[in-house]
Amino acid sequence: MMSTGDKRKVPGGTASGTQPTSGATHLPQSTSLFRALNFELFVKPNKVVMTAGLVTLTFCVAYIAYLNATAENRKDTYMAMNEKGKLEKRSRTSRWD
Repeated sequence: MMSTGDKRKVPGGTASGTQPTSGATHLPQSTSLFRALNFELFVKPNKVVMTAGLVTLTFCVAYIAYLNATAENRKDTYMAMNEKGKLEKRSRTSRWD
């Protein structure tokens, strides 16, 4: 029989009879470095932070896709100075043609 002051580990739970928390927090082999590098395993999920991160990531991917799509339009022309000193838009020509 265990007393209430006994802090030994019990298989499947703790000495007080409660179940361990989910995740890797109940693993006694973890080091401080592991906890610092993989902190997601040791904290509760925060839905506000997850939503903000998902929105930010979505906007970043959309912006990169937008830049990629508009680069197709700018690829064929460039600005050059003509004989009169004015800037004009010229289309690119291949040296292979």
